[in-house]
Amino acid sequence: MANKVLIIDDDSDFVEAISTLLEAKGYGVISAPEGKTGLSEAKKQLPGLIILDVMMATKSEGFDVARLLKENEKTKDIPVVLVTGIKRDMNLPFGFEPDEKWLPVKAVLEKPVKPDALLKAVEENIIK
Repeated sequence: MANKVLIIDDDSDFVEAISTLLEAKGYGVISAPEGKTGLSEAKKQLPGLIILDVMMATKSEGFDVARLLKENEKTKDIPVVLVTGIKRDMNLPFGFEPDEKWLPVKAVLEKPVKPDALLKAVEENIIK
């Protein structure tokens, strides 16, 4: 559904802040606190875009969810923007880039994400 964004993230403060930002720009927002619920909501709601965290129940949950979304016939065409603090939290010397097989997302943004950068990623990738 156009202009509807699904946020899959276990950080309720982040979800609330991003929801407020997106709703102020006219987007409808739904959220899920973890991957399993997020997958179910994506299939049911068919949002125009998904904002997905990486580290939830496991340190790689978001990576797994991104691949499962891509493999599902109902959700395979929904654009995903990955928003993560994994690089900082795990002190990784590298970032992540979208890749059709391993990381099938449209963009990767590092937390804390700047509101303008997130809005730009949403506007450039949402199904209209």
